[in-house]
Amino acid sequence: MTAINKQANKPLTIITSHINADFDALASMLAAQKLYPEALAVFPGSQEKNLRNFFIQSMVYLFNIIELNRIDFSAVTRLVLVDTRRRGRIGELSRVLDNPGLEIHIYDHHPKKEDDIPADREYHMLTGATVTILSGILRKKRIPISPEEATIMCLGIYEDTGSFTFPSTTEHDFKAAAYLLSKGANLNAISGMITREFNPEQIGLLNDMIQAAKRYTINGVDIVVTSIATDNYFPDFSFLVQKMAKMENIDAIFALGLMENKVYIVARSRTEEIDVGDILSRIGGGGHPSAASATVKGTTVAQTEQLLFEILYDKINPRHLARHLMSSPAIMAGEQTTCSAAKALLTRYNINALLVVKENGDDDRITGCITRQVIEKALFHDLGDIPIREYMNTEISQVGPEADLLEIQEKIIENKQRILPVVEGTQIRGVITRTDLLNTLVQRNRTTRYEFPNPDSETSNKRSRMVHNFMRERLSKHILQILSQLGETAGGLGCRAYVVGGFVRDLFLFRKNEDIDVVIEGDGIAFAKTFAKAHGARTHTHEKFGTAVITFPDDFKIDVASARTEYYQFPASLPVVEMSSIKMDMFRRDFTINTLAIELNPDKFGRLLDFFSAQKDIKDKVLRVLHNLSFVEDPTRVFRALRFEQRFGFTIGKLTSSLIDNAVKMDFFKRVAGKRLYAELKLILKEEHPAPILLRLLDYDLLQAIHPRIKIENDLQRLLETAQKVTDWHDLLFIDESYKRWAVFFMILLCHCDLEATLEICGHLTIAPRYGKMFGETRIMMAEHLTRLERRKRMDNAQIYNLLKGVRTELILYMMICTTSDMAIKRISKYHTQLRHVAITLSGKDLLDMGLTPGPLFSRTLQAVLEAKLNGRVRNREEEFAFARQTIKRQDGRSHGLPRDRKPRST
Repeated sequence: MTAINKQANKPLTIITSHINADFDALASMLAAQKLYPEALAVFPGSQEKNLRNFFIQSMVYLFNIIELNRIDFSAVTRLVLVDTRRRGRIGELSRVLDNPGLEIHIYDHHPKKEDDIPADREYHMLTGATVTILSGILRKKRIPISPEEATIMCLGIYEDTGSFTFPSTTEHDFKAAAYLLSKGANLNAISGMITREFNPEQIGLLNDMIQAAKRYTINGVDIVVTSIATDNYFPDFSFLVQKMAKMENIDAIFALGLMENKVYIVARSRTEEIDVGDILSRIGGGGHPSAASATVKGTTVAQTEQLLFEILYDKINPRHLARHLMSSPAIMAGEQTTCSAAKALLTRYNINALLVVKENGDDDRITGCITRQVIEKALFHDLGDIPIREYMNTEISQVGPEADLLEIQEKIIENKQRILPVVEGTQIRGVITRTDLLNTLVQRNRTTRYEFPNPDSETSNKRSRMVHNFMRERLSKHILQILSQLGETAGGLGCRAYVVGGFVRDLFLFRKNEDIDVVIEGDGIAFAKTFAKAHGARTHTHEKFGTAVITFPDDFKIDVASARTEYYQFPASLPVVEMSSIKMDMFRRDFTINTLAIELNPDKFGRLLDFFSAQKDIKDKVLRVLHNLSFVEDPTRVFRALRFEQRFGFTIGKLTSSLIDNAVKMDFFKRVAGKRLYAELKLILKEEHPAPILLRLLDYDLLQAIHPRIKIENDLQRLLETAQKVTDWHDLLFIDESYKRWAVFFMILLCHCDLEATLEICGHLTIAPRYGKMFGETRIMMAEHLTRLERRKRMDNAQIYNLLKGVRTELILYMMICTTSDMAIKRISKYHTQLRHVAITLSGKDLLDMGLTPGPLFSRTLQAVLEAKLNGRVRNREEEFAFARQTIKRQDGRSHGLPRDRKPRST
């Protein structure tokens, strides 16, 4: 380094930047030296590991650097500041600011503040990096730049723009980087410096930060504060804060780190209400509105945190309040208002939603709201005379007059409300519509559009995010490969492919599901045929619905559909299908949790689309329909709702529950074909635990909706619970034995129905004759067998065997469930576990060898030997032969010339 003795009155030009300088500060100092060749660079002692190693190992020779302790501060006549303009950010060099006649030149890209250091010459522009400004000046002045210098300067741009991904990036940054690249900047070297990977120490500290995080709401703004403590300085603290903010989706974070004897503060913000640069400037730090840092000496973390909160309460601006945004008076309708009358109100006032109230003298109590879309659908289905209370949304949030913009925005967007009532006490003061909110947000954007952009803000739609890493963790390589191949085919055909529905839902519920449903924005059948041809699969198509099934050689199947929308010509009818987009395709589905889609095209593989807050409902474990006429259009969705509720441990939303009640009350099920009802009921019965779902059907009186002749007795709950235990018992003992488990539970529903009622129910549900016979005649006959098993005090094994021989497993289990007799249960269980497997080795051939002529005695003898074995009177082949001879003699009265010494053949 240049050696300079402290000599008074020797004029000096000093170039410096802020404490803990980053690559942009370093690059700007180098560029400034090109403009001030006689100047000395005073590096402020950055402790960033990457930066320090870079100096030691590579290009320090390019700088005319002097150590801070070798400067005669009184001799400094010109101070060149780059990447900062704050007195508190230049450390001990702030002493030279008081030098008489000091000339100050500033090159900076940070927003200006009132207490900035005044400059004699200033170059300021809101760019992504300060070196962008300086490199532009060098280019204009035609000052030559070496490849090594170009590399350092370009490195500064890459770091401060996040490799051109931060919204703070401007066209000037791109142009500056292109210029430096033309001067020989080494992108490989830049990539090596920018790229950072987690090491075990970083992972440990990041985990500590996440565990220590606390959330606060200050003036309506949510912030996160966290802290750590280390014995030594940790150079990558800001890197970890940035990672945590993105991982945890934090709008504003303040991280405090006690290292050695100092408290380091790193802050990030992506909300305009919090200017972290301004906040930390109050304690000697600085930076951008979205990224800043500060260092505090001689204090504890608790003291620093207390000081920080005092500043936060002072600096965070409250947001717009509900009383400023609301429209008054609110347009309302009573619960008894018909859908037709409500439509007239909407038209008269030119609005799209109505508050629904229960009139009570002077104070109207809000009970819900209803939208134009719901009312128009109701009128389309000839429901104009029905009161709007039947189809209103009862899950409606409200706010007080002092509610801030954040609360208003959350309640309107998260709850998908068109209107938000503003209520004070019992008085409805007004409403805030989605249009009111949008106008406010647009106006705020206009007033801030020329402010410094936020490098940490997300530019993507909040309804989408990348989940490809999560997919790699959760899915097998085989499934991932198939999804990737589907996307590649779609890309080649110029269409968009999405995996949708239960597959995506279960992915986020951590449940295994390899039933892949793919939606194509385009011609789904053409896509399926192209994919099948390329991968040796075959297709089966349904032209009417634009769907296809791809079947691989190993019989693995994928369902493919064209993105479509559908409408219902009348309640409970089958839908009319039309081509549409992925969003409209999701909107036609039953529940919000089934509306997630993941894009498969290579350019956006793994992008999750969530148009209807499905992720929130999955997280909250709530089941909701997409619109209020959902059960009117397809009443069978009611059964799916209860099935999903119990399978996933969810809760049916309040509105959805009231809509189920309405569907039952209006008896929309009578318009549904019995075959469709049976299909939904069968899916319920095939669930791993159908009993709780069937009991939930009782809560809504839905078993009567399936067929009014199903008799509901008080013992149904006991029978269903017993059925669960008995079938679980069987499945555990006989793992490889298949049977129709669902049929057992169906017979429980019919257990109190006589033959006439059973046949009527089976006919209405169009149940196949082979099952109809089992559910009817055979089931009732088994009731007679069960009576014998319960009442006969003495029954040997042979009698039990003969009574139950050939009875299907479903009916065996049904009898075990229906009886309350321990004796009958033991007899049935003994038959099913032991007696049904008993067989004799004696055959008809053996009887022929004995000289017995075929005839009635033939079968009677075999039956007698079997019964003897069942009752333990014979145990082996020799005893079977001996018992057969005795039986023949006893029944025939003669020996038929059998030789007394003939031995049975060995088997």
